[in-house]
Amino acid sequence: QVQLEESGGGLVQAGGSLRVSCAASGGTFRTFWMGWFRQPPGKERVFVAAMSRLGTRTYYADSAKGRFTISRDNAKNMVHLQMNSLKPEDTAVYYCAAIPGDTWGPNVNNWPYWGQGTQVTVSS
Repeated sequence: QVQLEESGGGLVQAGGSLRVSCAASGGTFRTFWMGWFRQPPGKERVFVAAMSRLGTRTYYADSAKGRFTISRDNAKNMVHLQMNSLKPEDTAVYYCAAIPGDTWGPNVNNWPYWGQGTQVTVSS
């Protein structure tokens, strides 16, 4: 079983930056696509970004394009999400997720492994 643990959340002012991170264990990290999702208060969990197994392909939600960057370090079993130009509407619990193979999708139900989430709050 794969275990995922997020870190790096916190409070930041609008226009600022924050990096959240995810540590993976219990599996062969480089065989998994990795993704970030978020759940704003009172709303459904939605896709933010994903990266292929070796980092050669990335995909972003429209809300993240140009502001967020996903990266991974397979030697350290880590994935990161750098968030710049943050807006109050980015406030959410951010979740790390993993899916094996090469058949991922933006639907949350496609992803079998999840962390517990880390809170990101952006003040006006």
